[in-house]
Amino acid sequence: MRTTPLYPMSFEPILRQLIWGGRRLGTVLKKHLGTASDYAESWEISDYRDAVSVVNAGPLKGTSLRELIRERGAELLGERMSTVEQFPLLVKFIDANEVLSVQVHPNDEQGQRLSGDGGKTEAWVVMAVQPGGLIYAGLKEGVQRPDFEAAIKAGTVPKLLHAIEPRPGDCILIEAGTVHAIGAGVLLAEIQQTSDATYRVDDWGRTGPDGKPRALHLREALEVIDFDRGPVSPIIPKAETHAWGKREPLARSEFFEFDRWSLQASTTLGREQEFTILLGLEGQSSVIHNGESHPLGFGSSMLVPASVGRFEIEPIGASTVLSCVVPRGS
Repeated sequence: MRTTPLYPMSFEPILRQLIWGGRRLGTVLKKHLGTASDYAESWEISDYRDAVSVVNAGPLKGTSLRELIRERGAELLGERMSTVEQFPLLVKFIDANEVLSVQVHPNDEQGQRLSGDGGKTEAWVVMAVQPGGLIYAGLKEGVQRPDFEAAIKAGTVPKLLHAIEPRPGDCILIEAGTVHAIGAGVLLAEIQQTSDATYRVDDWGRTGPDGKPRALHLREALEVIDFDRGPVSPIIPKAETHAWGKREPLARSEFFEFDRWSLQASTTLGREQEFTILLGLEGQSSVIHNGESHPLGFGSSMLVPASVGRFEIEPIGASTVLSCVVPRGS
């Protein structure tokens, strides 16, 4: 494994069934599902606890992401991240067949202290929305902790949430401390810190598979909510037009930054000695490396190692791709 040159890699999806999931990971994104009706998430690139991605094609097929980091970290992640012991990001597709709970995520310090996990800042790109689908992002203007505590007691927390009618292509950055929920009918791509620290505030009166209400985490949530953040709206990108298509800078945080590329012709992406994550949002493309073509289709993902550096991406017709890198200085 140590002598095999690294190449653009895709991984076997890790499918998660949750009470609010549906079937669109299969019917729309063409993941191979079982017969159940509650497939909620496809973890595309993960190094979280026992949910570790495994390469699904090429000479390194069957190798785990964790093995690659342990044995070839500098080649995979780049020299500036060569001492990192865990892949820093978690990439997933989410099918909200039902509304998710109203929840909030901690920052790194809070996550370690309250639940022994990392912080969780995340960003979404909406892929599809059914009629009436909503996203709840942040609190309405002026809502403070006393208002929120009163709403918890009265069972009226959803009335304090800032609701958005999302459109395909919308990008929303959910920083740690932001109260949020993905509404029923929304299918999206998510990039986040490697963590699953989630504090549930309200569950819309829903019961779990055992017929009992699911647990809430009110003490932790009240500690981590940023009541100064207010409403969060979709990012309005400033597009750059080129001969090959269009680039739109999307979410920016200290943990990740990503762009949307609308491709009409081949171009070069990536950075020297840094890894790049790719997600296929529309159409079909191919990543070209060492004369070989690595397909990137709608609803698929790819990790381009730092040792590959910059690379050519070639659309088949027209395609749209999301790229993600870790900001310099992180």
